[in-house]
Amino acid sequence: MKRKIIEIDEEKCNGCGACVTGCAEGALAIVNGKAKLVSDVFCDGLGACIGECPTGALKIIERDAPELDEDAVQEHVQKKTPPAGGCPGMKLRFAEPSKVAKSKVKGQGVSGQVIPSELNQWPTQLHLVPVEAPFFKNRELVVLSTCSPSASPDVNWRFIRGRAIAIACPKLDRTEGYVEKLAAILASNGIPKVIIVRMEVPCCGGLTMMVREAARRSGRNDLIVEEAVIGLDGELREIKRLD
Repeated sequence: MKRKIIEIDEEKCNGCGACVTGCAEGALAIVNGKAKLVSDVFCDGLGACIGECPTGALKIIERDAPELDEDAVQEHVQKKTPPAGGCPGMKLRFAEPSKVAKSKVKGQGVSGQVIPSELNQWPTQLHLVPVEAPFFKNRELVVLSTCSPSASPDVNWRFIRGRAIAIACPKLDRTEGYVEKLAAILASNGIPKVIIVRMEVPCCGGLTMMVREAARRSGRNDLIVEEAVIGLDGELREIKRLD
């Protein structure tokens, strides 16, 4: 029978997973970094997932497909963990950081005090974070370049503590859809401030350009945007507010 059903343009899909969480029937999954339709019988053809897609990769078409099987959907939803059989690394986590400051590590040639992490969310990569998540709500957001944490040991406590993060590389990532996704995140979660943490190298300036454009597209007039620049020696060069 011909009926309405979802179609995914893999060229446009950035693998963010927002559509997966937006589909109550569990009809979608991330497979090899792309959204896939798990089974025709799970898709109701109503397109709730389309509104979650930041790149316009999803659309409703009409084609031959079996009818929606509500019994199969119910069984599928009850069994799937994480949603739609996606990567376990995409399962949302939001909790207070573990208190490990006093613990010690011994063995395999390593000993000494453990430095506690300030990270209290998962996932962290911009491709993977959903547009809306509890760790974004009313918290400052750090858009963190991939190289910054390895260049400066201060990044964790200086910038991540008490904030949400999204990690991206403007040079090596597939950045199609990044601006749209960031704009949706900034528009939807009551984020008061976004801080770009980038390296001083020129290519990292692309991160600042993307965030500034996302802030503009978000329609927010009250959003504070700051830029922190990390030197190649790991020193914090400057923090400035962007107009």
